[in-house]
Amino acid sequence: MSVIPNACQAELTELRREIDAIDQQVVDLLSKRQKQVEHVVALKKAHNLQVYHPSREEDLISARRQQARDAGLCPDFIEELYRIIMHRSRVEQTGQMALKAVKPGATVLIVGGTGEMGRYFVNWFSGAGYHVRSMGSKDWPNVAVLCDGIDLCIISVTIDRTAEIVKRIGPYLPKNAVLADVTSIKKVPLDAMLKSHPGPVVGLHPLFGPSTSSLDKQIVVATPGRDDDACRWVIEQFSLWGSIIVMSEADEHDEIMEFVQSLRHFATFAFGQFLAFKKVPLARTLEFSSPIYRLELGMVGRLFAQDAGLYAEIIFATPERRELLKDYINSLSKNLEMLEKGDKAEFKKEFKKINEWFGPFGEQAMRESSFLIDKLIERF
Repeated sequence: MSVIPNACQAELTELRREIDAIDQQVVDLLSKRQKQVEHVVALKKAHNLQVYHPSREEDLISARRQQARDAGLCPDFIEELYRIIMHRSRVEQTGQMALKAVKPGATVLIVGGTGEMGRYFVNWFSGAGYHVRSMGSKDWPNVAVLCDGIDLCIISVTIDRTAEIVKRIGPYLPKNAVLADVTSIKKVPLDAMLKSHPGPVVGLHPLFGPSTSSLDKQIVVATPGRDDDACRWVIEQFSLWGSIIVMSEADEHDEIMEFVQSLRHFATFAFGQFLAFKKVPLARTLEFSSPIYRLELGMVGRLFAQDAGLYAEIIFATPERRELLKDYINSLSKNLEMLEKGDKAEFKKEFKKINEWFGPFGEQAMRESSFLIDKLIERF
């Protein structure tokens, strides 16, 4: 190891002291920024404004990227830094917004409130100051009391039981109470709610699970049912908590979810099933793996680390989903001849067709996956 000359050591010490002083200024400025954010939160809470403001954030990112270029810094580095800052800011805001009710004093009944997702909503609505009642399978003898005077009833039970529970509880609901469900299909539950309850109805599909600690940028699909004005406060509550609300008709929602959920989960299941069938040595493969393989395998492992019943309900929820999966399996069998012949030309021909079908999304996918891969490399 070379010996650092005294003069060099002294200069190095001084430079490090200056860097430490600059770092302190950076932290002080972040603290000052946070205090301004708290003023923004107070204003948003007073006027029930949503936390996430996409255009404001993208304008800020564009401005900071240009500022980075002017200062001779890497725009990507500055963007990543500010996205971390903004995410932390949104989490702080949503944490405070969790204590704010769009409809103060309202009473909310969570049917299925003893389940994981039900308990999740009990906590969020309770935290916002609502009067919350939880109903489990043993509480039916008290259903009339539990429904008395409520403003919102959320059905949070498994897909196969939702229509039955809706029909059963409908007669006990106050006429003006909002009835909502949170299942991952919408047409059947929505039809059941409209038939069983003459009042306001809305379908909700939160695209997240009960382990989610923040609703920041979490998507909630809302499907109109009846009396949109009376249901608006429920949707606004999720928006206030930081969720992104996607409006969709029930038919559109269910058709898209066949691909987004059912097909994707089944394809992941089939991949994991084949790995297990071949007795692939997972730990050893990771030693040889690229970051993208680790990421893909991580998604497979994530599926099998969760509840089988939940995924069975999602995958087999409707006849349409099962037909789609049969089409998927049949489509795979069409590749057998190509594999048997080792037909590279046919593969490249199909590849080109699919590439053209994906269009500009291919470039977007490259950017987004590259970002995830970089993050994975940093972690491992």
